[in-house]
This record gives sequence, C-alpha cells and structure tokens, in this order.
Amino acid sequence: MHVEVISTEDLGDRSYLVHDGTSAVVVDPQRDIDRVEKALAQHGVTCAMVVETHIHNDYVSGGYELAQRNGCPYVVNADDDVSFERHAVRDGDELTVGNMTVRAVSTPGHTVTHLSYVITEGDETPAVFTGGSLLYGSVGRTDLVDAARTDELTHAQFHSARRLATELPDATEVFPTHGFGSFCSSGSATGGDGGTIGEEKQRNDALTTDDEDAFVEKLIANLTAYPAYYAHMGALNSSGPTAPDMSPPSAVEAQELRTRIDAGEWIVDLRDRTAYASSHVHGSVGIALGTQFSTYVGWLMPWGTPLSLIGETSEQVADAQRMLVRIGIDELQGAATGSADELSGDTPASSYPRHTFAELSDGIVSADEADETDAVILDVRREDEYDAQHIPGAANVPLHQLLERLNELPAGQLWVHCASGYRASIAASLLDRAGRDVVFIDDDFSNAVDAGMTTHAH
Repeated sequence: MHVEVISTEDLGDRSYLVHDGTSAVVVDPQRDIDRVEKALAQHGVTCAMVVETHIHNDYVSGGYELAQRNGCPYVVNADDDVSFERHAVRDGDELTVGNMTVRAVSTPGHTVTHLSYVITEGDETPAVFTGGSLLYGSVGRTDLVDAARTDELTHAQFHSARRLATELPDATEVFPTHGFGSFCSSGSATGGDGGTIGEEKQRNDALTTDDEDAFVEKLIANLTAYPAYYAHMGALNSSGPTAPDMSPPSAVEAQELRTRIDAGEWIVDLRDRTAYASSHVHGSVGIALGTQFSTYVGWLMPWGTPLSLIGETSEQVADAQRMLVRIGIDELQGAATGSADELSGDTPASSYPRHTFAELSDGIVSADEADETDAVILDVRREDEYDAQHIPGAANVPLHQLLERLNELPAGQLWVHCASGYRASIAASLLDRAGRDVVFIDDDFSNAVDAGMTTHAH
C-alpha cells in the first residue's frame, strides 16, 4: 500500500491518494482536482473511491466532482445532511478497494459526524486517515459546529483520539488532513511531516494526559479566531460542489478599476508588500500572494463582494485564482497587470512609508493619551498575542476586526505592526484605502522584544 501526499500549503491542509498499485482511494480532495488527476496518472492507478472524513469548514471539497468524473463511490457519513447521492457509511463499515480494506471509525469532535478511515492491505500495518481528529501533536479545533457545543465536542475529541490510540497498533502511520497551518488546528500541533500512533502517544496533548477536564479546559482556552469565510463552506460542501471555472478572468483597464473601486468592489493587489507600499492604485487592498493569501481574502472581504485582481503577471493572477476557488470564491470580475502608475489612470497612485521598530518616531504617544495630531502604534495581532507581549501604549485592533472598528481608532497617524509584517501590510492597505495617515512597520516583532521595547499585559 502506497500513500501519496497532495499538500495545499496556502490552507495548511493535505489530501491523500492511497493505492495498491492498481486502485486508489482519495481522501479529502481539494477543489482543484486536476492535481489529484495528475497524481493518479503519474502512478498509473484508477480512482476507485473518494472518502470524506467530514464536511469541511476551511475549503470547498473536490470529492463530489472527482467521484462523478471517475464513476466511483463517494463515501460520506450517513448522518451528514447532504443534497447529493453518496455511499453512506457508519462506524465500523468496511469497504473493499482493490486489495485494500477501508474501515470507517467514528471520531466526533472536530465535527459531530467526523469519521476517520483505517486502510489496510493484507497483513500489512494499517494506516489511519484522521481528518481533523488526531493531528500531529494535538487535535482539530472543536468550536466550528456550534459555540454552545464546544465543551461537549472537546470531550468527544478527547475520547476519539484515545479510541484511535487504543484500537490501532503503535506502528500505524497517522495521516491528518489538518495541522499544517490550518486554522482548523488547535492546541500545540507540532506541524510535523509525519507520525505514528506510537509517536503520538508520546507527544500528543490528547494522549499524554489522563485528565480529561484539564485537556478540555486547556484546548478551549487556546482557541483563537478563525476566518469568517468558514461560515459558508459547510453549505457549499453539503450541496455537492462542481468543478470551478479556471479560465483566465477578463482584462480590466485603469478607468474600469477606478469605477469598480468607487462602486465599493474589492480590487486586490497581489504584489509583495514592499512594492505595494511604494506605489499602488488608490483604494485597492494589498494582500501579497503567498501561503496566507486566500485565508485573508476570505476572512476580510465581505462574502459575495465583486473581486478583481492586480498582479505582476498573468501567471500570478492564475495562482491567486486557484487559491481562491479552493474557498469558494469562483467568479473574478477581472484582472489587470502592469505598474501602479499605468493602472491608476487619472487618479494619482498612492504610497505610504515603511519603517522598522528601530525607526519608531520619538513623537509616538500612548493610544490612551493621543489627540488627533499625535502618532500612535497600532498592533493588529490577535488579542492573545497582544496579551502575551506588546509595546506599551499601543492600541490593539486585530486585523480581522479592523474594518468593523475603523471609527474606534485614534485620529492621528497610525504606525501599524503585527508579528512578521504580513498582517500589518494588509492593515496598512485597508487604512490607506480609508484615507488614514499610515506608516507600515515592516519588521519582525522579535526585534522589538530584543530591543526591550515590550511589556507583558498580565
């Protein structure tokens, strides 16, 4: 039995192709299934079954479309309320694919109906595909179904992890879907590349303590905000999503970009944060193309807002489009390539300064004491990050709350920072779009710590 990993780094997830040399089971495929089809062809195997561990919260599944194209069973929990035909399974059901046996194991916690799949070939040691249940070092988060059920599902997650650890041999390889940067992770996930049941017994916080209540309390206390777009994924996945249209978006000229910005549409500039700060189309939003790109577009842009892209090249736009369809943003209004001056038309291009922590102005004052002429530090990290350590006097408005709280910000110049510069670059662009006087602190927060500029909140 062979396991091929199909990694989706921008969402922190993995899909799997499990095969015996002839037939394959695909586990939790992403929306852009051409990557799966390429892997199937590369290994000369047939897609004989597609299985979902759960109705996903952080991406649109390609499972329904992949199963339809290959005329094979689409395996989904019998208790999931879906609007499409599926091969319904329950705890303990066994299915045969070529020389392999696929057994469904109920592992509620990440979702109520979550399943793991134990796959074996002959007398070989099994492999277990754990979705959002047992991750490397921790477990999947338990607050995505219903906030009122978080405590109940965290207890369930504890028992699910321990069930797998009890029922499976120590040598069983563990293959989770989440835990590689996904916001579906929780606790102290190691982010490792691999692990076995035996290794998880040594390092997984659901397995290294027998105190269930302490585990539950700790996991819930460590849950942080998750992207707003998650609210839309369940409905899309329950309806059997079809293949996205990946054809290039239509070209947009400078005047049309201005018209769309003035109409309240989102124009997202994919260029790196240095280029954006130095010159950009006024009113655009700078979200550099990288591993967090789609997460922050989906988190910050009001769902359903018309979206166009600005990129350096058509290839960059195509990469962004692929990332966006994975979270259900299918329809781009258009795209433009070129310099900010070329794309700004009659409206002058905008810019704002970049500085490091070492270059903080002596004139910056505490947010509590500032008047409308004073410069203030704005920390856009999460509240838990701010509480752990921050610069005294800095205002704290997490990036994901910024658009809703613009009227709460101090009136003067805002020096914006985060942990690495990425979130601050987005925040700076949003503030610039809102007409604020902004300075982007493009620096690592550790430099402020090392310089003795920080304090603990508690």
